[in-house]
Order: sequence, then C-alpha cells, then structure tokens
Amino acid sequence: MNESHLATHGTLDTHRRVTVVGAGVIGSSWTALFLANGLTVTVSDPVPDVEQQVHDQLQETIPTLRALGLPTADLDRNLRFEADLGKAVADADVVQENGPERLDVKQDLFARIEQAARPDTLLLSSTSGIRATDIAQALRQPERLVIGHPFNPPHLIPLVEVVAGEKTDQEVVKRAVAFYTALGKKPQVLRKEVPGFVANRLQAALFREAVNLVVQGVVTESELDNIVTSSVGLRWAVAGPFRSFHLGGGSGGLPHFLEHLGPGLESLWRDLGTPVLDESTVQLLSGQASFGASIEELEGARDEAQIKVLQAVSAPSTLAIEPKAVSMR
Repeated sequence: MNESHLATHGTLDTHRRVTVVGAGVIGSSWTALFLANGLTVTVSDPVPDVEQQVHDQLQETIPTLRALGLPTADLDRNLRFEADLGKAVADADVVQENGPERLDVKQDLFARIEQAARPDTLLLSSTSGIRATDIAQALRQPERLVIGHPFNPPHLIPLVEVVAGEKTDQEVVKRAVAFYTALGKKPQVLRKEVPGFVANRLQAALFREAVNLVVQGVVTESELDNIVTSSVGLRWAVAGPFRSFHLGGGSGGLPHFLEHLGPGLESLWRDLGTPVLDESTVQLLSGQASFGASIEELEGARDEAQIKVLQAVSAPSTLAIEPKAVSMR
C-alpha cells in the first residue's frame, strides 16, 4: 500500500462515525456516499417519516454508486437514526450539517451540536452560500467550524468547496480536505469568503443571462439548454473558462485572446440582462418547464450521462505532453 493509500485509509479510520444532520436531498446523498465508503452513519432529522425517505433515496443512489465502483451490498447496515440531536452527535467523529438555508436555523443547530459533540469532532456545513463566519457567531469555539459545500448530488459530483471563517483553525481546514479527499471527492479550498462561494456564483451568472434570453424571446428554455449542452457545457467539462480562452488565443494564449477579443467581451458584459424573478417572469419560465419525463426519470438520465462524462474526463490522455525546456538565459 503506497503512502497516499495509507493516508486515505488512515483518514477514514479516524473519521469513521459520521452524523448527518438534515436528511433532505443533500443529506441523503451524503449519507449514501458515507455508507458506501464503509463509514457508520447516524441521521438526525425531526421529520416523522425520515427513515422511509432516506431508505428510498438510498435505493435510488445504488446504480450510480455501483457505476462509480463503490460497494452497495447491504448499504444501510451501518445506518441508524436518532431524532435527538444531542444524542446523535455525542460520539461523532464528523458532523455534516444539511439543514434549511437560513442563518438563524444553522446558528441554532451548531450551538446545540457544539454543546453535545466531542471537542475534536469535525464540524462541517453543506450550506450553499452562508458564510462560516456568520454561522460561527453562535459558537463558543468558532475555530471548529468550516464549510464543506458540495455540488448536487454529493455522492456523484466530485467538487466540495471548503471555506474557512474568519476564526476557523487551519488545522480544521486540513482535516476537512483530508476527509473529503479520502472519500474520493475533489475539495477546493477558497482563499476568502464570498456569498454563494464560487460554483453557485458561476451558476447564478449563467442562469441570469439564460433567463434574460428566454424573457427577451431570443430562445426557449429547451433551445437554450440544447445550446449549453452542445457548446460551453462540453467545453467546460474538460477545460474551464480561463483555459478555454487561453486555447482560443492561439499561440499567444490568454494574453493574445484578452488583447484582441477582450473589447468584444466587455461590450457583451455591458449588454447582459438583469432580469427580475417577478410574477410574470416566474409564470413565463414555469410555463415552458416541460421536460417530457418525471423528476425521477430525469435524475436517472442525468446521473447516467454524468458518470460517462466523469469517466471520460478522468481517463488517461493518449496525448503525451512533454514539458518544454526552460531557457536559463
């Protein structure tokens, strides 16, 4: 076993008991991933039928987990439920919180979690946009809290944005990165706090202009989706915006691109729309929201296609790229 495998194995050995707080779409997806990696999971959610909901969602994740090469036999054998939050986190090595996206709720949850959890328990929040600094105001030890924001669904999409608060201990950040890495995720530590983090801000920017184009009658929702999946969606799966424009600059790379095409980009920025999601806009968008299948069928098709994309982009390249010699003159 090499050093990286030893590190991965050791990280999960010391973070084996996980409590998932909140068992909605994100919480159940995390639960599936944790269980498939052999961890013991306690789910805490006051919803009366939470056990049935989680078991149903676990069943839906099995094809995806199998395609990712994870074991799924007796997936729920290390799963238990505990409605009492204090009891649920008392012996946890890790807490992954997935409660409602409201600051007051998250502050209350983490104040109660901190009171009941061990001093060394790793405290993680799946919040999609609330700053760790703000959530941690309710804690006696704000240095314990760090954001671990996944991209939906967490059991499939690799990214986890790890975001420290103003008082977060850097050792806690390192533990969070090691934990997510051991699960096969691709954690990215953000260099500063910003509302919505990075992935959601990028989504919001693209969606804003998507809504504008539909409202202006340039395209329909279906046509816009086809444009994205046939162009930038494909491109960005293998090269992000900066690398794509670097390649678009020819031999001069990104500097050449910015010099020659930058003015055109700036003019487009000035022309981008700022739609408002008022009643008429919501009605327009909702009226076009016919996707020809149930949510479950669409999710299954999405996950199957997403797995193929992940397999393609993670496959070893057949193109050998040799590093260029650097002149010392």
